[in-house]
Amino acid sequence: MSTFRDYEHAAWEDADVCSAYQDRLGPVVAQVIDPLLDAVTVAASDAVLDVATGSGVVAVAAAARGAVVRGLDFSARQVRRAAAEHPEITFEVGEADALPFGAGSFDVVVSSFGVPHFPDPEAFFSESVRVLRPGGRFAFTVWAAPDVSKGFEILYGAIQRYGSLDVGLPPGPHFFRYADVETSTLSLAEAGFEDVRGVVVPQTWALRSPDDLFDSIYHGTVRAAALLKRQPADALRRIRDSVRAATEQFLDGDRYRVSMPAVLVTGTKRTA
Repeated sequence: MSTFRDYEHAAWEDADVCSAYQDRLGPVVAQVIDPLLDAVTVAASDAVLDVATGSGVVAVAAAARGAVVRGLDFSARQVRRAAAEHPEITFEVGEADALPFGAGSFDVVVSSFGVPHFPDPEAFFSESVRVLRPGGRFAFTVWAAPDVSKGFEILYGAIQRYGSLDVGLPPGPHFFRYADVETSTLSLAEAGFEDVRGVVVPQTWALRSPDDLFDSIYHGTVRAAALLKRQPADALRRIRDSVRAATEQFLDGDRYRVSMPAVLVTGTKRTA
């Protein structure tokens, strides 16, 4: 069986998954970009590292503030796409748990929705401390857990009722582990950060149809999609019907507006 690292790497080399994520989930995750960069006060001349840069949207936003930005991702496909669309920014392939940069290279390290895809998030936190200058700023975002996020509550509730959460995926870090602010605070403090804080940032997913929530997860994600794709056909049909019915209640005008908040965690590298 492949490792968690192998599984994530292979999935994010799929052009269809990358495109579907950007097209379907991109409008949601874009809502936290400004709060993320504001939280670490990204400004002109800051040296910024964006880890799990994907298509480069956070890197582009940081560069628009005058920062000198490098984008890093383990997906060569995502890096090629980002570099082609934004040639003014440097993008490269690399691992979050072994950042290919010297000590004290950056003023700011950020990662938006990348941490749940890393095989060793704790190593990423430690590596971020290493590449930051003393007093450097760090921030990451993750999805809020299903008890806060209506979209995930709908999806995982349907899977639990009609299918199974045990479908033989390679073991890896719990997807919502760092949505718990206490857990994140402890992990960052152990890595060498101080003044660690976590806040929930509201985000709304505006869907065109009640099927869009299921379809977006099915086509534009990795682990959640695998939970769906590995269900028996009858269970999958029931899950889809349940997600559609639950989404119907969020009709607001011409869109189905579903709450999908993010958790934003920040810290500062200790100066001594």
